[in-house]
Amino acid sequence: MAKKNNKDRVRKRRVESDSDSLHATGILKSFAAVCAVGAAVLGIVYWDKFIKKNASAPEDNVPLEIRAVPAWVNEALKEKLSAVARADGMGLQLDDAVAGRVQRNIQGLFPWLDGATVRTMHDRLVVEGRWRKPVVFVTWEQDKFYVDRDLVVLDFVEMPHLTITKVQGLDAVGEEPALGQVWRRDDLAAAVELVELLGEWDGEKAPDKPLLDEIAAVDVSNYDGRSNSRSPHIVLYTTDNTEVIWGAEPGKWQRHLEADDSEKLAKLYAYYKEHGTLLGKVKYINLRDPQDKIHLPIDKY
Repeated sequence: MAKKNNKDRVRKRRVESDSDSLHATGILKSFAAVCAVGAAVLGIVYWDKFIKKNASAPEDNVPLEIRAVPAWVNEALKEKLSAVARADGMGLQLDDAVAGRVQRNIQGLFPWLDGATVRTMHDRLVVEGRWRKPVVFVTWEQDKFYVDRDLVVLDFVEMPHLTITKVQGLDAVGEEPALGQVWRRDDLAAAVELVELLGEWDGEKAPDKPLLDEIAAVDVSNYDGRSNSRSPHIVLYTTDNTEVIWGAEPGKWQRHLEADDSEKLAKLYAYYKEHGTLLGKVKYINLRDPQDKIHLPIDKY
């Protein structure tokens, strides 16, 4: 009987020992689970801080994307825009306040982009706006700059791939032009309008070999007959200095009994088509006379 009781006590101790072991194991597993959850939470917090930190990354890590860029815009102009965006020296960050600051930089210092806006994306700043294409360039005192079709003044950037006609003979009276502002001058407006007309006719009549490529300058020194009422008001000069006598300002031909603007353009492009060039053929080409008074080598018009 004593032996049996001893066996029961031994068996009971084993059961209690096994139960204690299972209980300890359960505690360890629960602790491990809690640790795992805690580590996961800490990892999420750390990752969130990492993302936020990188959302305020320095300028080298924040791309500036310029959208809807016309084909004529060269790398020099894009680089200038990128430099202007950082002009305040504070760098680029993915933040709406920074986007607003960059937008103000561009609007104030980069007249090439009309209505510029800057938006924050998840990984970049996006710049959009309407690009102003230069039509003519002007030398004013010691400065050189461009003017677009709206007479907005643009700072000079080397653009050898574009045909940009020089305007010479502007009246020296007046204030110095301000970048990004409309330069309201009648003589300049007449020159820009004429170059625009030639560009439109090039698109229709000579897209493969534009006539404008051979026009070096538009001379408006006698605009509105201010120097001599009997002399041509506007003269074009080709790259070899051949004179193309246009005459009165666009839209004013009837006041001076000249050929109308369409007739002048038709004569000029007929001559260009016949000879393949404006260069090296004659000393001058007179477009002023109406059709029944032509005395120049453009009889086939």
